[in-house]
Amino acid sequence: MFLAMLGIGLVIPILPELLKEFGAGGKAAGYLVSAFGLSQFLFSPIAGDFSDKYGRKPMIVVGLCLFAISNVLAATASYFSLLIVARFIGGMGAAALVPSIMAYVVDITTIEQRTRAMSFLGASMSSGFIIGPGLGGILAEFGTRAPFFASACIGLLAIICCVLFLSESQSAEVRLIRQETKPKRENIFRQLAQSVHSRYFILLLMIFSLTFGLTHFEAIYPLYVTQSYGFTTRDISILIMVCSLLATFNQVMLTNRLTQRFGEKPIITAMLVLSAVSLVFLLFSGNFFYVMAITMLFFTFNNILRPTINTLLSKEAGDEQGFVAGLNNAYMSLGEIFGPALAGVLFDIQINLPYLFGAFVLLVSSFVSVKWVGSKNRVVPIENKRLDDQAL
Repeated sequence: MFLAMLGIGLVIPILPELLKEFGAGGKAAGYLVSAFGLSQFLFSPIAGDFSDKYGRKPMIVVGLCLFAISNVLAATASYFSLLIVARFIGGMGAAALVPSIMAYVVDITTIEQRTRAMSFLGASMSSGFIIGPGLGGILAEFGTRAPFFASACIGLLAIICCVLFLSESQSAEVRLIRQETKPKRENIFRQLAQSVHSRYFILLLMIFSLTFGLTHFEAIYPLYVTQSYGFTTRDISILIMVCSLLATFNQVMLTNRLTQRFGEKPIITAMLVLSAVSLVFLLFSGNFFYVMAITMLFFTFNNILRPTINTLLSKEAGDEQGFVAGLNNAYMSLGEIFGPALAGVLFDIQINLPYLFGAFVLLVSSFVSVKWVGSKNRVVPIENKRLDDQAL
């Protein structure tokens, strides 16, 4: 999970130098950032369904292999088109890896253990996504391709560990039954349309908002603090690395305690509001330690929010853990596609607009969560709707 999220953010700090190498401009940069999220969006539900039918471990290994291939290709690419292909393959790896790991955690935990387990999973997920730019900036001092070589080596190590030490979480009998009885899934666009009528749609919408806000924040963060406050590449790397570590620690220590005391729904609303407020507060001062504190708080709120939403999703999913995890990943990918793209457009219009608009999206999401999250009686489950359609 850490590697999946690391791959998204890794390219951000080295993007200007990569574009300079290939003589590419802003439009090419948009293609490069979007390729990962686009392929993840297209393949996530398919991979999630496969993990239900053929097992979690095979899909996890496939995802890690695709990651390693994508990083090797990116490290050796001599044409910009190959770099695009590498990022696309990386997105396919994330599509295979993320829903399978989430479903694996659900398989091996009880409902009582799930919040804590999702918290640890969310910590690895959020940390990889946040540490990516910081690590990429540090490794870039050894060359713009160094981050890709390092990521490929880590991926190879993960493959070896997975093959040797990870056991399958589903029995052969369960997989065989699902292969024989589970209906064929529609394409991703049909699935998204049907998810609107599902009992977990609002939670999926929260996943989109959360990812949109985080990628919106992160995509233009280096540009913003450089142009507004004069920070250097090393300053940015230190900021993101330190803040991500502190936020991860806060998440592990606080998530389970907060949800046990207040419940998932109030925590979701509170974290959305606090995330929005922290985005606005980032605009008030260029003091290094002030920016570090606000960035750490924003990452903490996001780190607590993600596993809390994932826990509710797992409770709603029933025996469709892989499928719903795939939809979860698809909505996350949509946020990864549109968040950075829109942030770049708004940044060119006015430097503060991305954070103001991101705060607005998070506030609207908090209002929606107050009204609708967790509702079980106002929507039609996907499977019931599909059975009704088949009966007709």
